[in-house]
Amino acid sequence: MNILVTGASGQLGAEIQQQSKQINHTFFFENSKKLDITILKDVKNYIKKNKINFVINCAAYTSVDKAEEEIEKAIEINAKGVKNLILALGDMGKMIHISTDYVFDGNAKVPLKETDGTDPINAYGVSKRLGEEYFLESEVEGVIIRTSWLYSSFGNNFVKTMLRLGKEKSKLQVVEDQIGSPTYARDLANVCLQLLESDFSNKQEIYHYSNSGVTSWFEFAKEIMAIANLDCEVLPIKSEDYKTLAKRPYFSVMDTTKIKEDFNLNIPFWKDSLKECINNCQN
Repeated sequence: MNILVTGASGQLGAEIQQQSKQINHTFFFENSKKLDITILKDVKNYIKKNKINFVINCAAYTSVDKAEEEIEKAIEINAKGVKNLILALGDMGKMIHISTDYVFDGNAKVPLKETDGTDPINAYGVSKRLGEEYFLESEVEGVIIRTSWLYSSFGNNFVKTMLRLGKEKSKLQVVEDQIGSPTYARDLANVCLQLLESDFSNKQEIYHYSNSGVTSWFEFAKEIMAIANLDCEVLPIKSEDYKTLAKRPYFSVMDTTKIKEDFNLNIPFWKDSLKECINNCQN
């Protein structure tokens, strides 16, 4: 297959690029500077010229707070960009589209299933849900993978921020009342590559993927400091005392049973994957 990976400069795109070296397909890794998915003509020309028949769409507008002020830009990339890829692929291609736990409102009490209703509470979540809807209303075959709390040794993310601040500060305040499951982008990259060999003929599926286990941002930060041996005290704070432009879901733990059973996956525990990532960051 000729596989286009969009958002190649981001965390997940970079991990897929690194992990794909042993995979027997032809990969094309592009960032927004090389391929702007918001321009339909460019996307069509690229896919036709390179005979692309599979897309892993990692391209996204991910600045959650900034999206409150740039909702049109977020929708342009996270929704219309998805539609352009679908239109360019036509009925000859397949797609893995990466989405987010932020399509939910955060009011659940039990892990979220793929069939649960969506109700995003911020502009970023709205834009990502629109992208999902374009996918589900199309004829394209493939899957949507919703993930949460993504981090990697590449790009900007919570883990790298905590590692930096842990070296600079003696104390940090981190929100304790937002609950979810961290996801190491390398683990998700390997899942995406495994799914390339699946038969998506005449079907679309939604899957939830995150590392196993549940934590808060506060406990996550404490674990980062412990693994990295950083002498920085992490103090809990409530969401209401940490003002942000965008509301965050209080509970975004996702049920990963479906993807585990359909693809016989053994999903690593979040602390184990975190150790691996921090080791990569420090080497």
